[in-house]
Amino acid sequence: MRILVLNGGSSSFKCRLDEVGGNSLPIEPPKPAWEAHIELNPADPLSDVLDKTLKSVPGSIDIAGHRIVHGGPKYRSSAFLAPEVRATIARESEIAPAHNRFELAAIEAVDRAFGTQTRQAAVFDTAFHATLEPPAYVYPGPYEWLSDGIRRYGFHGISHQYAARRAAQILGRESLRLIVCHLGNGASLAAVRDGKSVDTTMGFTPLEGLMMGTRCGSIDPAILVYLMRHRGYSADQLDRILNRKSGLLGVSGVSGDMREILAAIEQGNQRAKLAFDIYAHRLCREIGAMAAVLGHVDAIVFTGGIGENCSPLRERVLNQIEFLKSAQVLVIHAEEEWEIARECHRLARVPARARSGRR
Repeated sequence: MRILVLNGGSSSFKCRLDEVGGNSLPIEPPKPAWEAHIELNPADPLSDVLDKTLKSVPGSIDIAGHRIVHGGPKYRSSAFLAPEVRATIARESEIAPAHNRFELAAIEAVDRAFGTQTRQAAVFDTAFHATLEPPAYVYPGPYEWLSDGIRRYGFHGISHQYAARRAAQILGRESLRLIVCHLGNGASLAAVRDGKSVDTTMGFTPLEGLMMGTRCGSIDPAILVYLMRHRGYSADQLDRILNRKSGLLGVSGVSGDMREILAAIEQGNQRAKLAFDIYAHRLCREIGAMAAVLGHVDAIVFTGGIGENCSPLRERVLNQIEFLKSAQVLVIHAEEEWEIARECHRLARVPARARSGRR
């Protein structure tokens, strides 16, 4: 089976082709048959960039798998891309606008490159968090919100799922209580018990929770009411500020890239230092919350670009959370593309009547 994976972010695409067989696939990825990394330039038409890249894929494919950030309340596990699934992805693009629209473009590019009869699968970032119980996913607003689809969904589920599987493999047991820290330009934590998500920091959208590269994370919602009433901000202006002008970038005035923040700190930039300190403070606070939910923590897992590569942050956090000193600490390389390939392989082996993609 030849599986092509397209992992689309807000500014890049990672593509991977694997030739796999057998009833199950290993947790750790083999060397891909082909791979590509696309940095997106806003000036270049996305369809042209994707078409050019997919033309370089060697040979035919059996399945194309896509990371889809949001499946909404309807799709809570991986699913083949029937028309109704595509329609759901389009509807949810308002909640995850930086991702779902790009992912729809990638789906259409596969149609053009390999034909509309080629099977394509959606692997939802929200799916891993489908195991959340109502106390974790229902917001304490009017109960009617829930029937409108306003609830905690959680994101980065593909990364959290892979990290939890790999941690269980490394530690040699499935019964584990883990805090998985996916720290990249976007960042979230997941409390994982026995391989299942029981809580997570992102919520209705990928904006809630930790401070991020350009996203603010959780703030007092009354700030937004104040800005609308007294400063005349529109919804679109607030959306841009919260998602694009906040976080590390907003506080430091330097960058949303942690590497550039650390470089600025070395040069004596006090706002960059404040940004780092806030990031570490809020990360420690949310780790404490996840620990309280779990009751006991066997391991803390760091993954994602910052989680894997920013040793000063890990050192700061681990020195702060001494109450978790009995927990093991793992640094696990993020393998979202391989986890998507594993999901495609699993989905292809599920009988058709069981492929609803819903829970």
